[in-house]
This record gives sequence, structure tokens and C-alpha cells, in this order.
Amino acid sequence: MLNTYFRVIVGIMVLLSVVLAVYVSINWLWFTVFIGVNLIQSAFTKWCLLETILVKLGVKKEGKGCSI
Repeated sequence: MLNTYFRVIVGIMVLLSVVLAVYVSINWLWFTVFIGVNLIQSAFTKWCLLETILVKLGVKKEGKGCSI
């Protein structure tokens, strides 16, 4: 369940940042860069802030880390 929530939230954040970049300011693409960098670092460190937040909110863990 955790992996499903993770994918949905990250997908929404990426789409939202692209929409904001098109309609508000191109600088919103930095948010997309931030998301990408966090995905890369979580692949190496096996730690993800979003995962930690979701677990504290009571989402059940299945598997390891933010694996995509």
C-alpha cells in the first residue's frame, strides 16, 4: 500500500509542478528537479522522507524503501 501512495503522490507533485511552470512561472520546474534528486538519493540511501511521513500517518509498509 505504501508504494501505491508514494507513486500517486509523487506523480501528482510532478504534474502539478509542470502545470504551474506552464501557467505561473517557469521556476516551478525547480520543484520537479527537487523531486527527481530526491528519487535518486533514495535509491542510494534507501531512505525517503515521503515514506517516513506516510508511515507515521499509518500507511502500511510493503517491501523496502521507495523502490519504483
